[in-house]
Amino acid sequence: MAMMLPRGTTRTMMKGQTDQTKRLKKKKRKPKKKKNGNGGATKQSSPPRVLISSLFPNSQYPVGEEVEYRNENSYRTTSEEKRHLDRMNDDFLSDYRQGAEVHRQVRQWAQKNIKPGQSLTEIAEGIEDGVRALTGHQGLEEGDSIKGGMGFPTGLSRNHCAAHYSPNAGNKMILQKEDVMKVDIGVHLNGRIVDSAFTLAFDPVYDNLLAAVKDATNTGVREAGIDVRMSDIGAAIQETMESYEVDIGGQTFPVKAIRNLNGHSITQYSIHGSKSVPIVKGGDQTKMEEGEIFAIETFGSTGKGYVRDDMETSHYAKKADAPNVPLRVSSARTLLNSITKNFGTIPFCRRYLDRLGHEKYLLGLNNLVSSGIVEAYPPLCDVKGSYTAQFEHTILLRPTVKEVVSRGDDY
Repeated sequence: MAMMLPRGTTRTMMKGQTDQTKRLKKKKRKPKKKKNGNGGATKQSSPPRVLISSLFPNSQYPVGEEVEYRNENSYRTTSEEKRHLDRMNDDFLSDYRQGAEVHRQVRQWAQKNIKPGQSLTEIAEGIEDGVRALTGHQGLEEGDSIKGGMGFPTGLSRNHCAAHYSPNAGNKMILQKEDVMKVDIGVHLNGRIVDSAFTLAFDPVYDNLLAAVKDATNTGVREAGIDVRMSDIGAAIQETMESYEVDIGGQTFPVKAIRNLNGHSITQYSIHGSKSVPIVKGGDQTKMEEGEIFAIETFGSTGKGYVRDDMETSHYAKKADAPNVPLRVSSARTLLNSITKNFGTIPFCRRYLDRLGHEKYLLGLNNLVSSGIVEAYPPLCDVKGSYTAQFEHTILLRPTVKEVVSRGDDY
């Protein structure tokens, strides 16, 4: 907007004022020399929005909990050959540790700020906004979500629902004080997925249920290692879990391990690898091997200890070995092209498609599922009226040590 000169103001006076103004402007600009997207921030904001790499400018991210191997593998700690192999994994470890630090900072904010009365949509978006900001990948440009960001949709499964529940558009569900909610968060950088979960309850009546599952998960983490058989891990987890009971409403319930839910191996860009880690005793003689990554997760229930598909599906993922089949539904072809370019094989949910501007895509999405190209992951639920809990960590079986990369002060 043009500004008129006041009457009686000479050009010379104006020039003097201009020079003085320039000097003042220069003084004001001095503090702005730091060109950092976060204004030179040295600590995380609330809600978390400071890019994690700016808090660690030398890219030296915190190392997870390191546990030495036992028995016949104890030599690995000091073996020069194994140390050399470990050093060759610098990029891989940096991605994992960066993702784990994002996970810790976002989840610790969530633990302090999630309260009864909030909608599940508000909670999920708060977590996802944090992960995207801290990784520096908003996921709105084509291919950005493949570089980093959400490792899978935020799971907010309540009470008898144990896993894979995330609100779809229009969801009106509100968190209640009586709820037991599993919060399952995935963070990835370059396809290195950190998978870790915790359970929130606001009534101390559920404390023993949460304690049982946290103890069982820590048992699984402790027992896991190179050359360890899956059956031995499952037996140890079940023994720990089922040593607990919980009193709810004057009734005593044994805590049961949910026998048809498992931990799993993780490979680059694939949340579920080829190996499963049982949480009950069984005959699986498969062994864990050097260099593998596992999500050690356990689920406890006051119900039957068995889950079935229930409720509306939100989670989906394109299969790594998706068949090349002709698609007759045009919306399916368009959607597949978008899924491939925006997510690859990283799991997504309907809200992520909404966010990219897709509309009326359900027919096409269902067609991709029925064609065997996309896998649907419906919510997994025990009997109504029961309560379930979950805790989970990601472990790296490095050549020299086991690293519980997602470990934090919280769990």
